[in-house]
Amino acid sequence: MSLQSVICLLLTGISLCLANVEKAIFLGPEPVNIPQTGPSLANLYLDVLSPEDWSLRTLLDAVFPTAELPRGVDAWLILDRLTEGQRYEVRVCWLATQPTAFHLETYDLPTVFETPALITSLHNYSMTRQPSQDPPSPASSQPSTTRQKTAWSPASSTTGDDDESSILFLRISAAADYFTLNSALMHSPEPVVVDLILDPFLANVLPRSLVPTVGFIVLVVAASWVLARGVVVPYLTRLMAVVDDEKKEQ
Repeated sequence: MSLQSVICLLLTGISLCLANVEKAIFLGPEPVNIPQTGPSLANLYLDVLSPEDWSLRTLLDAVFPTAELPRGVDAWLILDRLTEGQRYEVRVCWLATQPTAFHLETYDLPTVFETPALITSLHNYSMTRQPSQDPPSPASSQPSTTRQKTAWSPASSTTGDDDESSILFLRISAAADYFTLNSALMHSPEPVVVDLILDPFLANVLPRSLVPTVGFIVLVVAASWVLARGVVVPYLTRLMAVVDDEKKEQ
């Protein structure tokens, strides 16, 4: 296989990966005071991502866009234990077999609580997360194919009567992006299996997840340099010496 073919295959693979990834880049906000008494973030029962607990595989509902829901249906998460001023990237990854348009937006707590449209969306999603009072059915007791985080709690932040934490809300809008002759599927799209990833930047320059890749590239470059010094350069030196000898004989 030629080098050009290899490069084309790599670029094709990269394009396919990017087609199934949506991301948002943001800075950690200033810490805010989070009361632990009365209604709190724990009552929302939202999944949580943090630099220490940075990945989640779950199911997100999706609907076809409408005039009322141009970006589909919203899901909400909490991004906790951030560092003020540090750059982060949050990504949603999904399979190509479930074509979906995702939009990711981050909000600080005051913005959400002071914006009617945002607090309504958050409330509606939170209602779907409340624990059921009904006893679990045999079907629901079966092992799930997705891993769920526990809801936010003061223990996931700092300790004290009123905690201070650098924290954000993450809103994920999911719209089904396909057409099928299956009328049931067009009326009610299946939930989308997604991986949610919170990726801190090292020195606000390089995502933490890319460190192994960069290390591999550095290793390859170093090995190539050693190979060039130990094999290629001596070979070229001997070749030039042979050429010079032939010129002298002529």
